[in-house]
Amino acid sequence: MNTTYKTLGAAGLMSSLATSALAQEAMTLDQKVNDAFAASTGWFVNFIFMSLPGTNFPWIVLWLVVAATIFTIYFGFVQFRFFKHAIHLVKGDYSDPNDAGEVSHFQALATALSGTVGLGNIAGVAVAVGIGGPGATFWMILAGLLGMASKFTECTLGVKYRNEYPDGSVSGGPMYYISKGFDELGLPGGKILAVLFSVFCILGALGGGNMFQANQAHAQISGIVGDYPGWITGIIFAAVVFAVIVGGIKSIANVTEKVVPIMGILYVGAAAIILIVNYDMIGWAFGQIFAGAFTGLGVAGGFVGALIQGFKRAAFSNEAGVGSAAIAHSAVRTNEPITEGFVSLLEPLIDTVVICTMTALVIVISQQLIIDPATGNYMLNEAGTAIATVDGNSGVSLTSAAFGSGISWFPFVLAIAVVLFAFSTMISWSYYGLKAWTYLFGEGKTSELVFKVIFCVFIVIGAAASLGPVIDFSDAAIFAMAVVNIFCLYFLMKLVKTELASYAARLDSGEIKKFNH
Repeated sequence: MNTTYKTLGAAGLMSSLATSALAQEAMTLDQKVNDAFAASTGWFVNFIFMSLPGTNFPWIVLWLVVAATIFTIYFGFVQFRFFKHAIHLVKGDYSDPNDAGEVSHFQALATALSGTVGLGNIAGVAVAVGIGGPGATFWMILAGLLGMASKFTECTLGVKYRNEYPDGSVSGGPMYYISKGFDELGLPGGKILAVLFSVFCILGALGGGNMFQANQAHAQISGIVGDYPGWITGIIFAAVVFAVIVGGIKSIANVTEKVVPIMGILYVGAAAIILIVNYDMIGWAFGQIFAGAFTGLGVAGGFVGALIQGFKRAAFSNEAGVGSAAIAHSAVRTNEPITEGFVSLLEPLIDTVVICTMTALVIVISQQLIIDPATGNYMLNEAGTAIATVDGNSGVSLTSAAFGSGISWFPFVLAIAVVLFAFSTMISWSYYGLKAWTYLFGEGKTSELVFKVIFCVFIVIGAAASLGPVIDFSDAAIFAMAVVNIFCLYFLMKLVKTELASYAARLDSGEIKKFNH
């Protein structure tokens, strides 16, 4: 008996040592892959997110904000002039069921929103307020309002230059309007720029729109139920995502038009409850936001810090100018490209102005940020890099603590919201990546299926591995899309102005009428 135990013990020890050695080898291999990838792509990541000289303001954020400002002025503040009309379009008041396209205005809006409403609204806002103070919210709102004009520009072009096929399906997005628009204007380089955009879009879809989402969803779930292998989460997500995306944009739109309102109501509803309970502090919170926007209230970086964090969060959250939303909006049923431009301008309003602002208000009102009673300014942490918080929380944990202070069970709701946000973001980005893929490799069932399988394999990889440099690179790829897209929009925006003038004249004359449904 003792011999048996000794034999089993020795076998167990050897097995344990072998397992440990394999695990160590796997970790070393993983680290080697990470290091090699970081070494080869680090220059690209550093370039995209490089700060302007003498500041910590990423030039890519300025690139997006300046473009949004130019489009706002060029189109005569279109986001305010046609806001009411955009609401009517989403309701379907002007929708002709016989128009070309695959989805309704509402479905297109829901699909595009599902790609932007996500972890940035939960964790990103907490980071912005935690570093830039409540004043960051003001600049975030301003950038969101300006971004509405960027979405209007790119989504109008997305519908105008889309490909319509005999079976009723469509393909559109920056790669199509860049190549076709440049040809129409007699400009060189359209095809090259379209291919470059498509490459960045595929990389962004597989990384930031896929692996990062799966990784964060697994982290949130394991934080609630306990630690378990990430590949399990990955396989479940991959199976559900594949079941949705294999049906194409109509299937995706049918899911997102249900998921987006649910997750929006779930999250905004919880925020509204906290704001209602603390209604007497809302005025004070807005006072903190406005005062902090111009004085900084002693936070890290002061006024400039608040401005940088607000602009950065808005740009990273609503993706206005990136060009991704134009791909989803291109599938809409309409013969008037400008109408989808009007519908799309609602996205930054919902994503940034409403959802991000409500998150910021809850964080401020919950008083998780520590105020110095002597000066009334916010106290900095020991490193002096961010505002000190009650339990030292930051990011998603700060948002969770803020909501948890008013609703004890909210961390569970947040876990559900993160899973829904991750799922909806993945299915939307699968469509963005697919359209870039088919632009490069051709339309067809086989080509589409190959990409969909690749996309779902990357879901499992993302949930199971810690691939920091890969995620950094894919995030950079998403903003590299904006570099190409906005550069081209400057040349193409006069085509949008022609469409706007024509539509506005016909709307005023009564030529464009509502449909009785």
